[in-house]
Amino acid sequence: MDYFENLAKTLLEEEYHWVSQSVKVDVTKAEKREIGKHSIPRPEIDLLVYDFKNNRVIAVEVKSLLDSPGVNLGALQQSFEVPEGKYKLFTCDNYREIVFNRLHTQLLAGGFIQSSTKVQLGLVAGNIYKNQYDETAEYLRSRDWMYWGPMETKSRVEALAKKGYENNPYVMTAKVLMR
Repeated sequence: MDYFENLAKTLLEEEYHWVSQSVKVDVTKAEKREIGKHSIPRPEIDLLVYDFKNNRVIAVEVKSLLDSPGVNLGALQQSFEVPEGKYKLFTCDNYREIVFNRLHTQLLAGGFIQSSTKVQLGLVAGNIYKNQYDETAEYLRSRDWMYWGPMETKSRVEALAKKGYENNPYVMTAKVLMR
């Protein structure tokens, strides 16, 4: 498992969400053809966040990109008819709609959600390209997508450091780093 993904999971759980990691979505052969790629592997959601208070499920993509230029706003704003690149759920409306409909059906059949539960997209990014923090946040939130950038993640790690003792590597690391 990706350590940044595990950190994001811990931080989301601290906000009283139930989180499932590496959730596979079982799209059908017909849906794959509708997507435009009949042989794609099952889509995998990094973190599936159950927000019971707001009756929604958030499919969160986690991108650390800590030793890279970071998430590029231009890449998130691209639009494709057939999914391409590393931001498929963000850049291909048809793909996102099919995957989210199938995810909703899958979760409903398993008894995990109600039929009225909404599925929303989200991004947790450890690094943003060329300090495009505000523009990226504005773009993602204008689409009604959940977003945590580096600053939101840092503030949550700082809050984690203030917790009482827990035998959790993320809490312990936060305490050491924030002294």
